[in-house]
Amino acid sequence: MLRVNLGRLKRDLLELGAIGRTPEGGVSRPSWSDADMEARRWLLERIAAAGLEARVDAAGNIFGRWQPGRPVVMVGSHIDSVPNGGIFDGPLGVLAGLECLRRIREEGIRLRHPLELVAFTDEEGAFGGFFGSYAFTGVLKAGDIPSIRDSKGLRIVDAMARHGMDAMRAPEACRNPAEIRAYVELHIEQGPVLEAQRIPIGIVEAIVGIRRYGVTFRGRADHAGTTPMKDRKDALLGAADLILRGRELVLALGTEASRVTVGIIQVKPAVGNIVPAEATLTYELREQSGELLRSLAEKSRALATEIASARGLEVSIQTILEIDPVPAAEEVKAAILAAAEELGLTYLRLPAMAGHDAQVVGRAAKAGMIFVPSRDGRSHSPLEFTADEDVEQGANVLLLTLLRLAAG
Repeated sequence: MLRVNLGRLKRDLLELGAIGRTPEGGVSRPSWSDADMEARRWLLERIAAAGLEARVDAAGNIFGRWQPGRPVVMVGSHIDSVPNGGIFDGPLGVLAGLECLRRIREEGIRLRHPLELVAFTDEEGAFGGFFGSYAFTGVLKAGDIPSIRDSKGLRIVDAMARHGMDAMRAPEACRNPAEIRAYVELHIEQGPVLEAQRIPIGIVEAIVGIRRYGVTFRGRADHAGTTPMKDRKDALLGAADLILRGRELVLALGTEASRVTVGIIQVKPAVGNIVPAEATLTYELREQSGELLRSLAEKSRALATEIASARGLEVSIQTILEIDPVPAAEEVKAAILAAAEELGLTYLRLPAMAGHDAQVVGRAAKAGMIFVPSRDGRSHSPLEFTADEDVEQGANVLLLTLLRLAAG
């Protein structure tokens, strides 16, 4: 039975992981940064060295193809990272995919459908997230591109121009869905379930939907000493209420797969002796059921309005991100299951609670995901780690999955 070369895959992971290395032992490779560009060059060299046809599309997505023809079975993920992240989130899917294609080519296996590796641009969100997969699937619109910026205000138009690319041409990367037979992504779980249950393989049933809002409460700035407590219009209290009551709402009406997170709070005027006049927070919901996600979003928005009214505040709600849940394709799930069983590996069906390029591609083509364990469930951290045995087993499941899909 065909197997991946673990030693070669490990070397690739460590070499790529050294690009953008931080003092804490993590990796910082935000999209279109100098480190990201170095990583892109490195990957293109590896693709060419493997004897694959390398190319870069108008959105900066990197491809490596084995055999001509269509429709194609695709495999990949991304190589950009969050600030001070780990070496596995994204690169494992790309480099395991590269290793699978190398092994198939080395053995001279001819397939009914060609195989194509992809590393999508900006999955991690330096410029909002999923720029490459949105362009690839036709979601990205030219009119939206000039307003896409990073957290420091840098426009993606300028970031790409610095490296000789025209962001306005990114929609040209759109691929006809009829040309894609299937897409498979190997990824670390980024959670504790597989490790806790000592199960080596996760078969993703669905990828979570996300609603992210910017909620701003506006009150009145007053002197912290001279203004009685009962007379204040404290915007931060509105934000605090939403944080606590939003959690209670999700716990009461959601499922075990429901999440609510407030990751950013900004207060104005941000002075210790002034009652806050304005408080802005990010309010993010995640859920694998589209209907429940919409319900939680509506109830959360109503809750924010109710809180503002009760406290004499004004509130505005801006939609930052709306991604619907995407079920994995039955054919892809079946191929993954058959591969795991052929290798004698136990598996667990579970949802993907983080966002992935697979959920974008999955709206246009058959897509599925394979999870491998994450130590202590850690991710987006220098402590992110997946054991060699788990890397090897996940890559071998990926290899047999690709062979099944490409032969069918």
